[in-house]
Amino acid sequence: MCRHCESDSREERKSEQHQNDRREADGDSRAEPRRYGLVTRRQVLAGAGGLAAVAAFGGAGLRQAGGAGGASQDDSGDEFEKGSGNAPPLNAEARREEAYRIRVDAAQYQRDLSAVEHPDNGDEERYDNRIGSYSKGLPHEDDGEVNPEAYNVLLDVLQNGGESTSIPMGGVLQLDNPEAAYAFAFEGADSHNLTMQPAPELASAETAGEMVEAYWQGLTRDVAFADYPDDELIAEAATDLSNLETFRGPKDDGQVTPETIFRGVESGELTGPYVSQFVWKDVPYGALTLQQRYKVPVAGDDFMTSYDEWLSIQRGERPSGETEVDTEQRYIRNGRDLAALVHSMYPSQFGISSALILLSYENRALSPDNPFFGNQTDDGFATFGDPHVMDLVTRVYNDALKAAWYQKYLVHRRLRPEEFGGLVHNVLDSDADYPIHGDLLDSPVLERVYDQQGSYLLSQSYPEGSPAHSAYPSGHATTIGANITVLKACFDEDFVIPDPVMPNSDGTELEDYEGPDLTVGGELNKLASNIAYGRNIAGVHFRSDAQAGMRLGEAVAVEVLRDMKDTYVKGDFGGFFFTNFDGEVVEI
Repeated sequence: MCRHCESDSREERKSEQHQNDRREADGDSRAEPRRYGLVTRRQVLAGAGGLAAVAAFGGAGLRQAGGAGGASQDDSGDEFEKGSGNAPPLNAEARREEAYRIRVDAAQYQRDLSAVEHPDNGDEERYDNRIGSYSKGLPHEDDGEVNPEAYNVLLDVLQNGGESTSIPMGGVLQLDNPEAAYAFAFEGADSHNLTMQPAPELASAETAGEMVEAYWQGLTRDVAFADYPDDELIAEAATDLSNLETFRGPKDDGQVTPETIFRGVESGELTGPYVSQFVWKDVPYGALTLQQRYKVPVAGDDFMTSYDEWLSIQRGERPSGETEVDTEQRYIRNGRDLAALVHSMYPSQFGISSALILLSYENRALSPDNPFFGNQTDDGFATFGDPHVMDLVTRVYNDALKAAWYQKYLVHRRLRPEEFGGLVHNVLDSDADYPIHGDLLDSPVLERVYDQQGSYLLSQSYPEGSPAHSAYPSGHATTIGANITVLKACFDEDFVIPDPVMPNSDGTELEDYEGPDLTVGGELNKLASNIAYGRNIAGVHFRSDAQAGMRLGEAVAVEVLRDMKDTYVKGDFGGFFFTNFDGEVVEI
């Protein structure tokens, strides 16, 4: 594909999207609904079902730069367009006024959006004993149920703004930063005006299917991803998942297979190895080259498999065990390695490392929508160059966290998989009466789990189990979703990654990968799933936590990019374009 012009396929997609936008604006019934996360653009504009906006995606391209007319004036009275490339030098007063107008336009756009509703799954009100809600760290009874008075204090503090110090905690565990749910941001959407579908209900077939998957992921942590096609346990897991009433993972002709198991549903996820190239390839770090060999646990290093240990940790006590680390660092080769990777990663780690890898390909991998692409006179740097990319990637991370924390603490408060595992154990071991769907209770995975560990608990990769905040959405998924969205907007998603690699059987060396071409877009989507689903494999999240979180992060990034685009003055910059996690072209 010619890298000195925009690709035909990109132009066709943009043309089709522009035509569809015009149809929507004219009320033409032929317009296709454009989905953002889980809400359509038409729902956004019409406020259908009360879900007025997911990151106000339906307004993409609707806000005009420079106020209602998109124009500003210099001191001579002449009008010019931001982004026209011919903006005259501004005197200090005019420059100050233009900077003010840009900020006001961005704030007014967000203020004028309809307020959204935030539906939850109803479990908190449905169950007086709060079995469907996150309660780890609070006082718990011997049967594993949270002390109701303690939970009510937590609710009062979250809903009415009381002092967090009044929340009665059961042990040494501290809640993770509930105050972040109320934080504001200076750019992009307000975290309280981004919405999501409710999490699956506790008693639903979907939640049962997610727990069946989580149990199989725990049992197969030490199976190398490359060995999935020939592994008997993986084959048994795939058959079990195929027989579920509801399972949202990818399938081949209606069946879960060893080639689709535990993968994401986004474009490119099923092409090539399970692990993204951005987790394996060397990272150019200035004058250094970083090999992505990581500290990983030894095989079989599982935790929270006894009821006494599980109950102690639910009460907020310290775990009794510690991770046993392998003596050799390895490239990521199996679920246990991947779970360890996402336990210790630092903020924006893979957004940054992936950007550095992509920037090492120089102009070859840039988005064809970059206004400096093919320019023979000047090049991008502070705008549309390396520093710009690195800034955008890290800029969206904390805003994504705020959005996730709002949903976690003030909307959903969904229980963690380890808490659900306690319900399963008490139903099967103590005849507790909990509304668990038969797809889970009848699954052969539970017999295998009991034979291995003597309980029906969901084993954990980490001694402490989940963090001290609720499950939905996944914070890792939300932040990596934001990171990946920025990268797809800045780089050519169709660019084929050169010299792809994969590790040898024990993860000590990299070898050449031979197989179908791996594109930037596909491998970035795969990276998002690796980070998000690595937490599922660890036992701390459900599949829906990951899928919803990635899309919430995408929503956050879209709104930040929308605000940022009006700060650039470059005549041939037509906006950001990328393919979202649902496979649709987005124009900002």
